[in-house]
This record gives sequence, structure tokens and C-alpha cells, in this order.
Amino acid sequence: MTQTLLITGTNTDAGKTVLTTALAAYWQTYYPQKRLGIFKPIQTGTGDWEHYHQQFNLDQTPQDITPLKFNHPVAPPVAAEREGRRIELKVVWQALNRLQQQRDVVLVEGLGGLGSPVTHELTVADIARDWKLPSVVVVPVELGAIAQTVATVALARQSGVLLKGIVLNCVQPRSAEDIADWTPIELIQSLTQVPILGILPHLADPTDLSKLAQVASELEIERLF
Repeated sequence: MTQTLLITGTNTDAGKTVLTTALAAYWQTYYPQKRLGIFKPIQTGTGDWEHYHQQFNLDQTPQDITPLKFNHPVAPPVAAEREGRRIELKVVWQALNRLQQQRDVVLVEGLGGLGSPVTHELTVADIARDWKLPSVVVVPVELGAIAQTVATVALARQSGVLLKGIVLNCVQPRSAEDIADWTPIELIQSLTQVPILGILPHLADPTDLSKLAQVASELEIERLF
């Protein structure tokens, strides 16, 4: 049975790509016999599918990784309107379903946060619920992280999203004191009742796959899969 995980965040720059890359590096390093797939359902602008295509030998075409692309780096409904196109979620769902049939593990990088719009009617949280995607939330270590995390978890519960855990991410270099002050683990777990699975340190080279695999191995991976 294919294991699928949605990597979402509290906001756009939380570190979803870093965690997705780290998890992919982990699987390819420690479980090379597992067939891995990476999926970015919708991309606006450039960056993510190009990154995965360059970093990993996935035997996936760009269309397999990202079936729906828009040029404008804005929310999908806005990008679609500007380009005179429609957001064809059926195409995206079919592409994900094909990938799940071919792979043992599928990592799905979401767009924005759970509250980010996918269409004029649906958010990422709605898609995660409807497509039954277990999810992990990436939280950047910064001021305001507690409130963002509590709001994201509340939306997940309201929408019926299964949250497997939270991963803290040091987007910038952070001291132990910064982490303790801005993202106190016991307080966040108490407020959300969702486990924090570990902390991603700031990585000087986010393309170093051996280092990414190592930091992923230090997370509580067994809670995700």
C-alpha cells in the first residue's frame, strides 16, 4: 500500500520544500529499494518542480511532478484568472492517483499553508480532507509562530485533516534560546495536542542531500509513516 504524506506549513515560506527534500533524501539513502515519488500538485511561478527534477533521479517527468503550472507567482485562482485558464483539479487528482499506483512512498508538497486557496471555493485543507492526505505541518522558528501554529491546527481540525505532527524549521540561523522562546515545544504541544516531531536546523547548503538525509533521520519519522 502506498504511503502518501502532505507537507504543508503555517505560511508560504515556512520550509515545505526543505522538509520535502530532506524526507526524499532520507528515503533514497536509507530505503533505496522503496519506489519514491514527489508531487507538487499546482505550481505558480518557478522553483519547486525544477528543484526536485534537478536534485533527484525520480524517473518522473516534469508533468508527473507538477501536472498544473501557472506563470504568475500568486495564488492559483488569481494566476488562473490572469492567464485565462481554469484550475482543473480532476487532472491533478488523476496524476496523483497514477503516481500512487506506481510508487511505495509519495511526498506531496502543498502550496502555501492549509488556508491557502486552491480554487475560489476550496483551500489546501479541503483538498487534504477530500483526497485523504495525512499531513505534517512545517512551522518556521520566528516570532508569531505559536499563534500561526494554533490557527493552522484549528483549521485542520475544523476541516477534518489528519495531522501526523509538526516540524519546526530554522529558516534563519537560530540559537537554542531563540527556539525555546519563539517555538516552545511543550507549550505548542499543550495548545494543539499535536506532537512536535523535531527541529530542522538552518542549512547553509539546502541541496546537500547527505546532510538533508541525516537531519531527516533525527526526526520522529516513524510517526509520519
